[in-house]
Amino acid sequence: MLIVALCTLRIRWVTFVGSFVALALGVALLTATGLALAASLDAPDRAPERFAAAPVVVRGQDTLRVPSPSGERTEELARPRAVPDAVVARLERLGTVVADRSFPVRVRDGRGPGELVGHPWSTAAFAPYRIDAGRAPRAADEVVVTGGWAAPGERVRTDRGTLRVVGSAPGLGFEDAVFFTDARAAELAPGSVQLAVDAEASAVREAVRDAVRDAVPASAGVRVLTGDARRYADADPGRDDEALTALNALFGTAGGVAAFVSVFVVASTFAFSVAQRRREFGLLRTAGATPGQLRRTVIAEAALVGVLASGTGCVLGAYGAPPLVRLVVDAGLAPAWFTLGDHAWPFHLAFWTGLLVALCGVVAASWRAGRTAPVAALREAAVDAGAMTRGRWLAGLGLLLTALVTLALALADDPGDLLHRKTYVTRPMLLISAAALLAPVAMRPLTRLLTCLPARLPGATGLLVRENAAAGARRTAAVAAPVLVTVALTGSLLGAVATLDGAKAAEARERTTAAFVATAPAGTGLDAATVERLRAVPGARISPSASSAVYVLEDGTALIRSDARAVADPGALAATTRLPVSRGRVTGLDDHSIIVNEEWERHTVDQSVRVRLGDGTAKTLRIAAVMHTGTGDNGVYVTAANAAGAPVDRVDVALADGADADAVAAGLRAAVAASGGRVSSGAEWAAAASPGSPGTTRTGLFLVLGIALLYTGISVVSTMLTATSDRVRDLAVLRLAGATGGQVLRLVAVESLTVAGAGALLGLGVAGLGLAGMGAALGLLSVPAAPVVPWAAVGTVAGACAVLAVVASVVPAGLALRRRAAAAAGVRE
Repeated sequence: MLIVALCTLRIRWVTFVGSFVALALGVALLTATGLALAASLDAPDRAPERFAAAPVVVRGQDTLRVPSPSGERTEELARPRAVPDAVVARLERLGTVVADRSFPVRVRDGRGPGELVGHPWSTAAFAPYRIDAGRAPRAADEVVVTGGWAAPGERVRTDRGTLRVVGSAPGLGFEDAVFFTDARAAELAPGSVQLAVDAEASAVREAVRDAVRDAVPASAGVRVLTGDARRYADADPGRDDEALTALNALFGTAGGVAAFVSVFVVASTFAFSVAQRRREFGLLRTAGATPGQLRRTVIAEAALVGVLASGTGCVLGAYGAPPLVRLVVDAGLAPAWFTLGDHAWPFHLAFWTGLLVALCGVVAASWRAGRTAPVAALREAAVDAGAMTRGRWLAGLGLLLTALVTLALALADDPGDLLHRKTYVTRPMLLISAAALLAPVAMRPLTRLLTCLPARLPGATGLLVRENAAAGARRTAAVAAPVLVTVALTGSLLGAVATLDGAKAAEARERTTAAFVATAPAGTGLDAATVERLRAVPGARISPSASSAVYVLEDGTALIRSDARAVADPGALAATTRLPVSRGRVTGLDDHSIIVNEEWERHTVDQSVRVRLGDGTAKTLRIAAVMHTGTGDNGVYVTAANAAGAPVDRVDVALADGADADAVAAGLRAAVAASGGRVSSGAEWAAAASPGSPGTTRTGLFLVLGIALLYTGISVVSTMLTATSDRVRDLAVLRLAGATGGQVLRLVAVESLTVAGAGALLGLGVAGLGLAGMGAALGLLSVPAAPVVPWAAVGTVAGACAVLAVVASVVPAGLALRRRAAAAAGVRE
């Protein structure tokens, strides 16, 4: 049987080249993504940046620690605490103590980098920064800049006033800094949560322990950072971990879809190959071959293809991994230091996965080959009979039923689960698998629908297309299956993202009733004087609020963080915001209560709940109102008394009766001009508050869809080449019947276009069913949005599939027609 398999591969190499290329590319992708994944899992800790030269950094409590029956639970605090004065006093006895401050600076005339960060000059030595031109700042309006975007002597207009550049320092790559005098930095950023201490680390730790022993409770959470731990004093120390986590999801999804689509490509290729070789298998049965021998022959063919393709893919993946890493780094999806490591397990995983995919894809085809009867060698009919076997019926209907039942259960139990990325990426696979298995059933009515009008037109082309598509059920399903998969993936994934983006935008528009919204520069707040100026604007009723967080221990084991909006006046909140309240009243909010959403374990009005505030303070609050879950970003609402230290960063403004909107807008802009704030209309702010999905999500989805489209091209071309080579006699008979070469080619092109269209329609139906489930979930969550079908993307993908199908059928047909019709038909002249 091995000899027969080798001979078959040699003679029918066109049949197997598609599977070989698809598997090789799939294994190459698995190898490349596996190597990148291994590098991200074994990535080194990022070295300290701003405090690389600081002996010791002392940081106030920035982590909430809550004991639970299953162990301590931790979360990062929204409002880290300052180092207690008692601890600072002890540290000053040991050596020099420098308070660190950071705040954004925005250049008004558009010069310089987009994001500037201000610091006191005394912290520059801890990076270290060294002046290469000019001098250190001495006056309140003097600064030193990094990166060379401004030279000493220049004046720069910023939201912190007009500044005079007196010195410059080379940039270090991790930030664009602006250094003020220590006094001016303290005015611009009064709060400081960390200190650099010029003393021995052991002495610093002893001082902190003494403070705890002497009953200074706030010092219990103070951290002493030395060595590589000083990176936790940098801005956003977890950004690299978040980027690596996103990379894991990206590469994992791409690899999973590659394996998923590879199975369909290989399965459809082998299934069609077995169907086309039934006379060959019948001859082998007549010669004495047993069903088991035929099955082993087909499996041996797949194993040979799998081994060769997997080996080739591993080599290609080794060469493709470095460019992939450079691509994700250049796109900002990975840290700049991210590089490949030296790991062997991705090669083993990719090779054996490729071989397993090849064997899995041929199982059903080998069973059908074994059932071929000896009498099949005598058959000449080109009509496919029994395209749907009992096993295919059971598998297809079972997957369809599973998909529908799990969707119904999710809608009944947790509709919000359908909005998570992991769910809307994986759940469509069930529906796609079911549709691909049941494709032969749907292809005949779909092709008849598409050809009903052409079949009535003068000429035989429409009628022949309809009958050929109906007669070649296996060929039609084999060509349509990859088109179905690609269109369904495109519609499902991009449609899910577009639907979620639209839902979030609709929520923001529905919730915002303010005429104007004044916001502070990113990372800062509006001071009390600015808020009072806004309050004094004639015709404006303002609702100041601040960003914070609330933590709750649910089920006794899970510490959940909810973003919180702290408001000064619940009445003003009700006048400027339409919260999606299901129970209770917004005006019932006070200093002893909270507004929660239905995601909370406890969400009954007037029920008490034990929470931790943004600075870690424990408090028991009464539930004043409950909001609908929505898309999951509703958060909670508290009063300003329960968000101590959180600066006002947003002011919603409603117009008083009879107030002139233009005059109020001008007054608001004048009020925030000194602080660098911005005034937008309510509609503009709502649009900016829902900017859409992050770039990593879209990049990952386009990578996945690119893989699917590549495999679709391979499968369609392979199937069309095989089908056309077996239809040479049919095309020759048409020539003998009087058809011209152009008419035959038009027939082949229209037939290919019809089959691709039928596959696209079926794929669109699968995507529509999945998006309808997401739309039902949004309705149950009271989100005012409808499913969004990405028609442009679906149309582009379907068009590309159609072009591939037409080209892959017309080109070999045109080459076949060069032979004399009688010779091609097997007729002696």
